[in-house]
Amino acid sequence: MRIIRVRHKDQAFYAAIVSPESVRPLNREDGQPDEIPLAELELLPLVRPSKIVCVGLNYMDHARELGLAVPEEPILFLKPPSSVIGAGDAIVLPANCEQVDYEAELALVMGRTARFVSEEAAAGHIFGYTCANDVTARDLQRKDGQWTRAKGFDTFCPVGPWIETDPGDLHDLTLSTMVGGQVRQKGNTASMIFPPHLLVSYISNIMTLLPGDVILTGTPAGIGPLKAGDEVSVEIDRVGFLLNPVIGQALGEPMAVQ
Repeated sequence: MRIIRVRHKDQAFYAAIVSPESVRPLNREDGQPDEIPLAELELLPLVRPSKIVCVGLNYMDHARELGLAVPEEPILFLKPPSSVIGAGDAIVLPANCEQVDYEAELALVMGRTARFVSEEAAAGHIFGYTCANDVTARDLQRKDGQWTRAKGFDTFCPVGPWIETDPGDLHDLTLSTMVGGQVRQKGNTASMIFPPHLLVSYISNIMTLLPGDVILTGTPAGIGPLKAGDEVSVEIDRVGFLLNPVIGQALGEPMAVQ
C-alpha cells in the first residue's frame, strides 16, 4: 500500500493511493467520502516527525570512500524536523556553503511508539518505508568536526513521494541517485552494516521513537555535489522515486522554503 499525506477542506490526514486519480482516507472521519479525487487535494510533506534519527557510515563502501573506520556500532545523529521537504520541493543551497552533497537513503517511518524494542519486534512498530535524501554541506561537516550544522539546514531532508507499507525484502533493495539524468550513486541495502530492524531496536534502547518519527538508515558510496539548476532523484526498488530541483540562495537573502 502506498500512503500520502494530504489536506482536504482544511483537514490534514494520511490517505492510501487507490488509483492515479484518487485516494482513500485512512481512519475516515464522519462525513468524509470513501474516496477523494487527487485534484481536490493539497499534497503535504509526508511526515511531521518529532525527530529524524540518522545513521552515519552504515555502508562499508561509504566509510571507505570517506577514509573512515567501519563502525563497531551504529553512529547516530539528528536532523531537525524543519529540514523536511516533500517530492518536487526545492533543495536550497545555502550561500555560505561551498559543497553540498546528495546522499540517497532508505527511510523508516514509525507507526507505533517504540521503547526497548527487540530486533524481532521492530517490524511491528514501523508504519512504512520511503525515499530520503540526507543533503549535507560537506565543507561545513569537515570544518565543524560534528554534523549538526552541515545536516540541519532547511530543505536538507527531502522525503517522499509516498510511504510504501510493504516493499518486500528489506535486505535487497537497490538505491540510486541521478543528477541531471545521469546515475551518480548506486548501492544495495544488502551492504548495510546494521540492517533496518536492528537500527530500530538499537535506537529505541536509547530514546523513545514516536509515531511519525523517521530513521534514515545510511547511504552507500558515490556521494557527490549538487549545484543550482540540478534536478536530483533518489530511487529505491519497490519503494519509490523522489525528485527535487536544486536552487541557490543569494548571500544575505532569506532562504525561501515551501
